[in-house]
Amino acid sequence: MGTPMVSRLLSAGYNVWVWNRTKQKLLEPLRHGAFEAHSINELVEKANIVMLCLTDSKAVGEIVFGSEGISASATSGQLVVDFSSIDPQSTISYSNRLKYETGINWIDAPVSGGIQGAANGTLAIMAGGLIEDIDLIRPIVKNLSQQFTRIGDVGAGQVAKLCNQIIVGSNIVAIAECIRFAEKSEVVDAFKLPEALKGGWADSQPFQTLGPRFAARSTQPTVGYANTMLKDLNTAIKLGKENDANLPMAKLAAKTLKKLDALGLGESDIGEIMTLFN
Repeated sequence: MGTPMVSRLLSAGYNVWVWNRTKQKLLEPLRHGAFEAHSINELVEKANIVMLCLTDSKAVGEIVFGSEGISASATSGQLVVDFSSIDPQSTISYSNRLKYETGINWIDAPVSGGIQGAANGTLAIMAGGLIEDIDLIRPIVKNLSQQFTRIGDVGAGQVAKLCNQIIVGSNIVAIAECIRFAEKSEVVDAFKLPEALKGGWADSQPFQTLGPRFAARSTQPTVGYANTMLKDLNTAIKLGKENDANLPMAKLAAKTLKKLDALGLGESDIGEIMTLFN
């Protein structure tokens, strides 16, 4: 999990053990009172509920099923909660394998709300898993989210996150486009657009957050990376093709973000998208 989520659990009175492949990322949680596990094995020994938040399906697979991964030392009765955004098929496969090998259940619980939502405990978390498992972690997760919804069995959370990303990814491109359109008019102050459109049908949390940033050409890494969104859009497009669901908006958003990646800006803040509209 990220530092803001760990901090919120610590503030709620939970004992939190942390482990990370990158030691530097542990410094802030440890300063907030977390306990350091020196291996995944030690982490699994200390925690009945093991929470993950990793970059992609490959990373999750390695942490769970690697030679020194979770499955090597886990015991029946524990629970894995994965906050990562990965493809639904991998989630289902990992869940089935972990259950078969260790008896442990899996909840896929990807989040939406960004760094600010994590810090404020206002994330939207969409979860897939058994009802009894969801109910077990609900008191814990309430410290992280304003909306925690069981949307189906394992894998459903990841599909819901892809729905989220289709909307957000398409929104990002549309917001960048409208900011530049306003600027080109030479009669509209683009900085005032979020205020002017607030409450109307064009309004959204992404617009209120990104509109001013795009107008200011802010690229401080506070919103998210372009390639993170591109990864999720590509996953949605792949799944849509397999399920015969056409995704024209997702494809357009992905095409735009691929241009950003081609410029070497894929690992930069999403604010760099404005370079495509200058």
